[in-house]
Amino acid sequence: MLNKEIKEIISASKDRGWVLEPDAKRLFSIAGLDIPHFTRVNTAEDAIRFAKKIGYPVVCKVVSPLVIHKSERDGVAVGIMSDEEVTETFERFSGTDGFAGMLVEETLSGIELIVGAKIDYQFGPIIILGIGGVGVEIYRDIAMRMAPLAETDVELMVKCLRAHELLEGYRGSKPVNLKELGRLLARFSGLVMDLGEMIESIDLNPVICSSTKCVVADARIILKE
Repeated sequence: MLNKEIKEIISASKDRGWVLEPDAKRLFSIAGLDIPHFTRVNTAEDAIRFAKKIGYPVVCKVVSPLVIHKSERDGVAVGIMSDEEVTETFERFSGTDGFAGMLVEETLSGIELIVGAKIDYQFGPIIILGIGGVGVEIYRDIAMRMAPLAETDVELMVKCLRAHELLEGYRGSKPVNLKELGRLLARFSGLVMDLGEMIESIDLNPVICSSTKCVVADARIILKE
């Protein structure tokens, strides 16, 4: 069941056709998914203040209703280590078309996955799990199931990935927390079912999974016309 705030986020984004990342992360947080510590700022001073609060290094991203693919517009800066770099990044982003602020968030470590959903006109909501990050289109290592997901679906999706050993602990590395991954997928599946005809697709890329948690590091929601 969608609460009032989620409905308001979707309604406010209809004219644009997609949900800005800060609003999307707020939506996922309400739905019970883990997100990074982040804030949206309108000045370099506020960005520095928040970066000092959460600790360097930080990630900075441009916020603009005219920029849906931030990486293609050089709108993502990672490994920011100082006040000076924050200021330089803010000044650079401020020249972006439609600039509406900058997102500052904590740096996370772990294996990058993609979790997504698309509405198939024949089968309905389809949930996707795969190896994510910038290499998602190169590796094309994904598993798909119809929503809503059952616990056995999550286990099978992990096993179907060619790179499933990376998640289970490879050559002495710690396995990701599969219980947390399953919880994220289950809640995401439920959210997709609740959103239903309001969406066309959702991409959570990357979801960064470690031995302790799985966090939605970036998110894009495309609304149905």
